[in-house]
Amino acid sequence: MKSNVQQIGVGATGELSLRVSVASLIKIMFTNPGDGRCMLVLERTATVPKNNEKMPVTVKAKPFGGAIRLVDSQALRDLIGDFHYDSQRSRLEADMRIQINPASWQSLKELCWEHLQNPRRNILDYSPGRELEEEFRDTLHLEITQYQYQVKLRMMVFEDQPVKTENMRAPGTLTQRIYYIYEAQIENKELISSILDNHQRYTDRDLQEIAILDAQQGGRGRANAVLVLPLADLVEYYRSFSMEIRSAPLKYGEHSLAENVLAFLREVDQTRYKAFIS
Repeated sequence: MKSNVQQIGVGATGELSLRVSVASLIKIMFTNPGDGRCMLVLERTATVPKNNEKMPVTVKAKPFGGAIRLVDSQALRDLIGDFHYDSQRSRLEADMRIQINPASWQSLKELCWEHLQNPRRNILDYSPGRELEEEFRDTLHLEITQYQYQVKLRMMVFEDQPVKTENMRAPGTLTQRIYYIYEAQIENKELISSILDNHQRYTDRDLQEIAILDAQQGGRGRANAVLVLPLADLVEYYRSFSMEIRSAPLKYGEHSLAENVLAFLREVDQTRYKAFIS
């Protein structure tokens, strides 16, 4: 980074009361070799609750992707004013999970958009390749390369109203999100076969048991697998609900879907996530 990360504080203050998460979401698709349908790939994650053994182990399906990294914290401070990271972990990893003055929201939103038009500004690292390859390594235990998929940036979307986050880095904190939406098309036959095999091998119950065992052995209490769904069926499922219900967590069959699945389903009319237009 171009400035000392230790100079940036951690946590909300009276002035820095709005948490902002800037992340990439990757809409991963492939053509089903069996019937030719377009399939959507999500990540299923089982998580053992911290410090509350009575709560059930949750399993959620969510888009692949992750936090954008901050390259130049001083340049960001010059543009939006003072900010803090939301947690020590975000500061350590230079993730764009930050606390800002609510008055700086519009400036930050415009900066994220402008950065796409002029990436030479080198303030944010928004390339999705690193996140995608790391998550495939964690989920499928495979090393993938940029030659096995084609990825394109489609748009930037944002939440214009803050909502309380369930993220363990800052639980309950009012948060607004900015997402860079990418589409990745997988054509490699071996990779498609591995994805389908992983999807069929693990049930949500399997993931819960693996996560519990991991926690008992001193791990993070997590387990990952993929979920493969026909994209057209999922779109019709979301369309069957009212606008308000679409914005909430939904359950598709036995699988719980994270709220941000809606963010990259631009085929579905919605009010929660808005596309940025300069």
